[in-house]
Amino acid sequence: MTDETSPTALPDRLSVNPRSPYYDEEILAKGVGIRFKGEEKTNVEEYCISEGWVRLALGNKVDRKGNPLTILQKGPVEAWIKGAETN
Repeated sequence: MTDETSPTALPDRLSVNPRSPYYDEEILAKGVGIRFKGEEKTNVEEYCISEGWVRLALGNKVDRKGNPLTILQKGPVEAWIKGAETN
Protein backbone atom coordinates (compact mmCIF):
# COMPACT_ATOMS: atom_id res chain seq x y z
CA MET A 1 0.00 0.00 0.00
CA THR A 2 1.27 3.45 -0.86
CA ASP A 3 0.04 6.75 0.48
CA GLU A 4 0.04 8.49 -2.90
CA THR A 5 -3.72 8.76 -3.36
CA SER A 6 -3.54 12.55 -3.18
CA PRO A 7 0.06 13.78 -3.53
CA THR A 8 -0.85 17.48 -3.43
CA ALA A 9 -3.21 17.30 -0.42
CA LEU A 10 -2.04 19.76 2.21
CA PRO A 11 -3.52 20.24 5.67
CA ASP A 12 -5.61 23.32 6.34
CA ARG A 13 -3.10 24.38 9.00
CA LEU A 14 0.64 23.64 9.07
CA SER A 15 3.53 24.77 11.26
CA VAL A 16 7.32 24.45 10.96
CA ASN A 17 7.73 24.32 14.76
CA PRO A 18 8.25 20.69 15.91
CA ARG A 19 6.52 21.46 19.23
CA SER A 20 3.29 22.52 17.50
CA PRO A 21 0.38 20.09 17.13
CA TYR A 22 0.17 21.24 13.47
CA TYR A 23 3.73 20.12 12.64
CA ASP A 24 4.03 17.42 9.94
CA GLU A 25 7.59 16.43 9.05
CA GLU A 26 6.61 14.33 6.00
CA ILE A 27 4.84 17.21 4.28
CA LEU A 28 7.54 19.75 5.15
CA ALA A 29 10.22 17.42 3.74
CA LYS A 30 8.46 17.56 0.35
CA GLY A 31 8.70 21.37 0.33
CA VAL A 32 5.69 23.62 0.80
CA GLY A 33 5.20 26.88 -1.09
CA ILE A 34 3.04 29.64 0.38
CA ARG A 35 1.47 32.55 -1.49
CA PHE A 36 0.02 35.27 0.75
CA LYS A 37 -1.94 38.14 -0.82
CA GLY A 38 -0.60 37.14 -4.23
CA GLU A 39 3.07 37.21 -3.19
CA GLU A 40 5.20 34.14 -2.52
CA LYS A 41 6.57 34.14 1.04
CA THR A 42 9.61 32.25 2.32
CA ASN A 43 9.48 33.30 5.98
CA VAL A 44 6.18 31.62 6.96
CA GLU A 45 6.29 29.86 10.33
CA GLU A 46 2.64 28.74 10.31
CA TYR A 47 -0.44 29.16 8.12
CA CYS A 48 -4.18 28.47 8.19
CA ILE A 49 -6.01 28.48 4.86
CA SER A 50 -9.60 28.37 6.18
CA GLU A 51 -9.09 31.22 8.66
CA GLY A 52 -6.96 33.21 6.17
CA TRP A 53 -3.79 34.02 8.12
CA VAL A 54 -0.05 33.42 8.18
CA ARG A 55 2.48 33.79 10.96
CA LEU A 56 5.64 35.39 9.53
CA ALA A 57 9.10 35.38 11.12
CA LEU A 58 10.58 38.82 11.83
CA GLY A 59 14.06 38.44 10.39
CA ASN A 60 16.62 36.83 12.69
CA LYS A 61 15.01 38.10 15.88
CA VAL A 62 14.35 35.48 18.57
CA ASP A 63 12.73 35.51 21.99
CA ARG A 64 14.59 34.54 25.16
CA LYS A 65 13.81 30.86 24.57
CA GLY A 66 15.33 30.92 21.09
CA ASN A 67 12.04 30.84 19.17
CA PRO A 68 11.68 33.21 16.21
CA LEU A 69 9.60 36.33 16.81
CA THR A 70 6.55 36.30 14.55
CA ILE A 71 3.74 38.53 13.41
CA LEU A 72 0.25 37.35 12.44
CA GLN A 73 -1.16 38.78 9.22
CA LYS A 74 -4.59 38.12 7.72
CA GLY A 75 -5.44 37.71 4.06
CA PRO A 76 -5.88 35.08 1.34
CA VAL A 77 -3.48 32.14 1.67
CA GLU A 78 -2.55 29.58 -1.00
CA ALA A 79 -0.35 26.55 -0.32
CA TRP A 80 1.15 23.93 -2.61
CA ILE A 81 3.81 21.23 -2.58
CA LYS A 82 6.81 22.54 -4.51
CA GLY A 83 7.73 19.12 -5.93
CA ALA A 84 4.25 18.78 -7.45
CA GLU A 85 4.71 21.78 -9.75
CA THR A 86 4.80 20.98 -13.44
CA ASN A 87 7.18 22.91 -15.64
